[in-house]
Amino acid sequence: MISSRLPLTRDLVLVGGGHTHALVLRMWGMAPLPGVRLTLINPGPTAPYSGMLPGFVAGHYAREALDIDLVQLARFAGARLVLGAAEAIDPITKRITVPGRPEIAYDVASIDIGITSAMPALNGFADHAVPAKPLGSFAAAWEAYRAAEGPARVAVIGGGVAGVELVLAMAHALRAQGRFEQATLIDSHHALTALSPPSQKRLRAALFDHGVTVLEQAPIAEVHASGLTLADGRAVASDFTVGAAGARAYGWLADSGLEHHQGALIVSPRLQTSNPYVFATGDCAHMGFAPRPKAGVYAVRQAPVLYHNLKARLSGGSLKEYQPQKDYLKLISMGGKSALADRNGRSFSGALLWRWKDHIDQKFMRKFAALPVIPPPALPRLRAEGMVEALGDKPMCGGCGSKVGRASLRQGLKSYTGAARADVVPLPGDDAAQLKVGGAMQVISTDHLRAFTEDPVTMTRITAQHALNDIWAMGALPQAATVTLILPKQSPALQERLLTEIMEAAHQEMKAAGAAIVGGHTSLGEELTIGFALTGLCERAPITLGGARAGDHLLLTKPIGSGTVMAAEMSGQARGRWVAGALDLMCQSQRRAAEVLAAEAHAMTDVTGFGLLGHLQGICEASGLGAELRFDAIPKMRGAPELAEAGVRSSIFHDNAALVPGIGTAGARALLFDPQTSGGLLAAVAPEQSEMLLNRLRSQGYRAAEIGVMTGAGTGLVIR
Repeated sequence: MISSRLPLTRDLVLVGGGHTHALVLRMWGMAPLPGVRLTLINPGPTAPYSGMLPGFVAGHYAREALDIDLVQLARFAGARLVLGAAEAIDPITKRITVPGRPEIAYDVASIDIGITSAMPALNGFADHAVPAKPLGSFAAAWEAYRAAEGPARVAVIGGGVAGVELVLAMAHALRAQGRFEQATLIDSHHALTALSPPSQKRLRAALFDHGVTVLEQAPIAEVHASGLTLADGRAVASDFTVGAAGARAYGWLADSGLEHHQGALIVSPRLQTSNPYVFATGDCAHMGFAPRPKAGVYAVRQAPVLYHNLKARLSGGSLKEYQPQKDYLKLISMGGKSALADRNGRSFSGALLWRWKDHIDQKFMRKFAALPVIPPPALPRLRAEGMVEALGDKPMCGGCGSKVGRASLRQGLKSYTGAARADVVPLPGDDAAQLKVGGAMQVISTDHLRAFTEDPVTMTRITAQHALNDIWAMGALPQAATVTLILPKQSPALQERLLTEIMEAAHQEMKAAGAAIVGGHTSLGEELTIGFALTGLCERAPITLGGARAGDHLLLTKPIGSGTVMAAEMSGQARGRWVAGALDLMCQSQRRAAEVLAAEAHAMTDVTGFGLLGHLQGICEASGLGAELRFDAIPKMRGAPELAEAGVRSSIFHDNAALVPGIGTAGARALLFDPQTSGGLLAAVAPEQSEMLLNRLRSQGYRAAEIGVMTGAGTGLVIR
């Protein structure tokens, strides 16, 4: 008997992708707790590592070197990644609020969201300054400023270690560019008070050598576009002002009902908050049992204890206690490739210490850049012939990448003769059927997708748009929908949570499309599968594949490449921001695109499992024409060309390529055969209408393009 995977019974939710949680995810991937559904909530697909931020600011590291890729890490850990910023937690109902989606339920939660150095009470700060934390938004702002030209004047508010590191790094980078004009460090009290006198002396010398003006006991009255005004009336010129003082916890933590100290959640030695089911770690936590300054070293060393305690809380085991060290080695960047070491009142500096710091930082980041490869279970020694070939050399893709190829479909369905009813109108190869219902014209279609992302809300949105595209492509208006779900084995509580998330997301998507959900069906299986059956009403004759005319221009409303990006995500080859971008595009509704094209398109289809060329071939066959495409004009998802050049292919790529022999598949051209999930609309329109329609599509937010032209009968498919 074939064993199935164990049922899920508990929800563990990690809020924030901070250093501690990143390490916990890595440990979880190597030794997960069976029966736990793990969720990570984070605003973006990456989390920057604070230890390398000064090096990036100084120009020693590329921007990407800072980022822990949470998409790859979540895949490794078997976690669902929710891209959004949590804004509330209710420890009574055990719900977490993320804007724009249903609440996320938990049995055990952990919070690691860092702190912010925004200064809302300072006049003009919100409009004219950049907080140093969160690090991601600061790094993006600095990268843009550093890429500019002309004389540069910068100012940093806050004379702690973080502020000094940043102003030294900024001065170094601007001098290297020949742009340095002025750098100012401002503190309302005294700078560098947390360090020993020898370290203070060394850093003050470095500030002098870098030309940084230090203003102490200088409260600020206002920040404006051209600089700052101090309380005593002095003006400080600055084109780029950074806030590195007064770092504080995010406000929603204090509103949670959990005990806090100045907004930071108070934790016990077990890293539990005042609620035993909610843990906290990193800078957003306050160790009431042993107060310490905010420092990444504590977050890193809390990770093994947190990992153990989360598993213990979920399985009924005993918890461990974390004992922070009294002091730690501080390695502080000094602008160039030099660093200062401070511990127990002793101080050293020089290039050798920078190389040591760089080694430590690079070693930490390699933990996430080279995740361990967990081999699949070995096949039985005695097995039926053909099993290795049937399994293939890669995991089966989800979405349209897991569908049956067109050649197999044609062979398997060749004996099927179609509906034998007078009120069912046969259409040439379209996914939706036309029905005659009284005096109305109705279309009906169904589609389902095997999940390729662990987030059920994102998966529901993509599947809904994918199914709706069949209706939009025929120029119809969605009417009614039924939902079909295959749910993985779970406890009743988790089934209820999963169904709630899916149905709320489905309702939102169908309501926005103008359709009503009228029912559905559920069953249990090995993995999540979501499907929709839809009806639509036509105000005019449906748009089919068979109406294209020679000379028509071809318009495409979405970039291609989703199959390649998601295949790469499964194997850990895709960057997180590429995956996030692909998911966003797959969630994009084609409603407005259909409204633009419906009155003018001679033929239209949505680009899905058979790839761009496969679906264009369908228009050509139904219309009795050929087509010519301009490859460079075809919009492509970010990262897809690079992945295709590297040889990444989705599961049914070869089946798709076999449909159009003679077309090259090397390099990025493989994207022509890439199976798309919730792809764009492909429309054939009159040449004189093309530019106007394209402009209207782009004004509606679509990355639309004119990609080719329909040619005469017998000319085939040509790629330029």
